[in-house]
Amino acid sequence: MVDRFYKMHGLGNDFVVIDGRTAPVDMSAARARAIADRRTGIGCDQLILLGPSAIADAQMRIFNADGSEVEACGNASRAVALLLGGTSRVETLGGLITLEAQGNQSVVDMGAPRFEWDAIPLSFAMDTAQMPVGWEDLDAPAAVNVGNPHVIFFVADADVVDLGRLGPMIETDALFPARINVNVASLAGPNHLKLRVWERGAGLTQACGTGACATAVAAIRRGLVTSPVTVSLPGGDLRIDWASGETIRMTGPATHVFTGTADWSQFG
Repeated sequence: MVDRFYKMHGLGNDFVVIDGRTAPVDMSAARARAIADRRTGIGCDQLILLGPSAIADAQMRIFNADGSEVEACGNASRAVALLLGGTSRVETLGGLITLEAQGNQSVVDMGAPRFEWDAIPLSFAMDTAQMPVGWEDLDAPAAVNVGNPHVIFFVADADVVDLGRLGPMIETDALFPARINVNVASLAGPNHLKLRVWERGAGLTQACGTGACATAVAAIRRGLVTSPVTVSLPGGDLRIDWASGETIRMTGPATHVFTGTADWSQFG
């Protein structure tokens, strides 16, 4: 059966989005991995599968390029907001989120961050605001769950960190039983952060919306910045609004690149 898909991106973090709300699509880790392959498939950082929901306007399933299914993706949420239009509520493995399309921009209410060690999750209890751990020159990180888990290192210059080498080492450390997204951030100005992200299951990425949210929240908790925070990633800028006890609001662009068709049975 041939189905329509949408190729989209948020600041260079790219997706294949399949709308299965009326015609269900059978998706497995192997099939998602095959579709995401940039040489033999369509190619993407994440595959997004929309489906019906009993509690929201749609359900969003998120598969990384390695086929693993994850809880949340901020950039993909902004892309889905453009597809759905207006204001919508979407069910994810990380919880319910609210999306609002505003021209080529989207505002996503990502819900409230979690800071408890077992909500990250970590393998044992510790202070997640400034963790007493380190990997080579990266130490004393913060950890935040914003629907998916993040560890954040604040450094003098995010650009000089060898994240391609350290990212997979930290992602798979036994301290993080569900693996972890790895962020390195530096101050770029008042209430302005520069950020690079090693995404769990996807690797180095042009942008990570949940990483921007987690990093801004961690920086606000440490008193490094105040809300709203501009987070500059390799692919562009996001605005993050958050205050203690409230939900996180992320604002940024998303782009529909093209619409195509494919027979998913040809991908395993």
